[in-house]
Amino acid sequence: MAEEAILGYLEHNDEIKDSGEFAEEREIEHNEIVNVIKSLHGFRYVDAEDIKRESWVLTDEGKTYAEAGSPEVQLFLAIPEEGIPKDELQKKVGPSLFKIACAQAAKNKWLDMGKQRISRKVQHVDDKVKDLLLQIRQGQVIGSDDIKALKARKLIVPQTWKGYSVKKGPNYAPKRKQVVTDLTRDNFQSGEWKELEFKEYNYSAKGQPLEGGHLHPLLKVRSQLKQIFLCMGFEEMPTNNFVESSFWNFDALFQPQQHPARDSHDTFFLETPSTTNILPEDYVQRVKQVHESGGYGSRGYAYDWKREEANKNLLRTHTTAVSSRMLYQLAKKPFSPKKYFSIDRVFRNEAVDRTHLAEFHQIEGLVCDRGLTLCDLIGVLHDFFSRMGMTKLKFKPAYNPYTEPSMEIFSYHEGFKKWVEVGNSGMFRPEMLQPMGLPEDVQVIAWGLSLERPTMILYGIDNIRDLFGHKVDLGLMKKNPICRLGIE
Repeated sequence: MAEEAILGYLEHNDEIKDSGEFAEEREIEHNEIVNVIKSLHGFRYVDAEDIKRESWVLTDEGKTYAEAGSPEVQLFLAIPEEGIPKDELQKKVGPSLFKIACAQAAKNKWLDMGKQRISRKVQHVDDKVKDLLLQIRQGQVIGSDDIKALKARKLIVPQTWKGYSVKKGPNYAPKRKQVVTDLTRDNFQSGEWKELEFKEYNYSAKGQPLEGGHLHPLLKVRSQLKQIFLCMGFEEMPTNNFVESSFWNFDALFQPQQHPARDSHDTFFLETPSTTNILPEDYVQRVKQVHESGGYGSRGYAYDWKREEANKNLLRTHTTAVSSRMLYQLAKKPFSPKKYFSIDRVFRNEAVDRTHLAEFHQIEGLVCDRGLTLCDLIGVLHDFFSRMGMTKLKFKPAYNPYTEPSMEIFSYHEGFKKWVEVGNSGMFRPEMLQPMGLPEDVQVIAWGLSLERPTMILYGIDNIRDLFGHKVDLGLMKKNPICRLGIE
């Protein structure tokens, strides 16, 4: 119907000046007219030019005031001649309207705003705001100062109307010709192909752009870090268990059961299943012994170790839980030196802000061998971080329940012109290693850092929520190039 109306009109007229007026005169939806115009323009039946008109429309708040009157007039009419207590007036008109109305009425000098009582200064007021809103709704033009005032009060918003003016195109015809896009077997057999009109092929037209996949910045940096570990001869640990028991996450690491990290404010505990039933019993007893009364040169923590606490399931708070499993498996075999690494998600019950999320990625590396010392740890850290492009390192003594000695790692940031913390490290305690069954002369050096912090530095992102989480702009993955680490 819309196509017939447009082509039929142009058969006897030179131009459709306004598609909106044309649609209104013929009682056809303007969107339908616009769609047909676009189609006809594509086949060059018509030539179309854009028309844009700016207008103002009422917001939901503006529509309310156009019906009920402006807040200041509603407030004025609610005040009796003798005045009214402020609290009573607020209840009468409502707190939200009272706040808006008082400001506007005071600005207009309509009211005497006492501390306890409000009274009228004038006996009659005109609702100019309501009149202006009604004029706009009726499509009338009002002054620029009035527009500015209503816009500032968020009672009106601009609206752009788009339409077309239409003229005959080079392929104009009173009726669209049906062109054929495919030549079939039936066309040949019937001889119909001789009479058919085929759609022209545009051999220079480009096809639809192919949407390829894009790697997230975290995955790009993760891939490069993985390559660093592999180049250093490390073996990747399996990290597919997001759910761990408290035993592997805390107890096996010689972390006491009264440690603050075990509180629900710091750790996500599972409701279902709330506990685990599969733990190596002989190893559990050795861990219980070292916690309660020590051993291997330690006095332990001297408390009553509870199995039910160790059985609790949680979302792992660090990938060191994976390291404890791997070292236990290593201890069950004839000893051979190993170098392990992992990069995966961990979960902590932290308040979300620009630098913290409830889940993030942890990078962990460890070396297990005989005769390792703190000097070996420092040397491996210099090697590892230099491959990331961080050559200036400092170390600061720190405390961890399962490492002794422990060190925080700092690197000089050329952009910030200061030293920034980049990770934590240490040597696993004998109280952790020897209950597993590892030989007494075997030491383990380890270090860990987050994946998000170096990625944010490399990509110039200052809010972690712009990098990781459900609010991330997907365009980030398309626009950002690979930021290469100093891989050697």
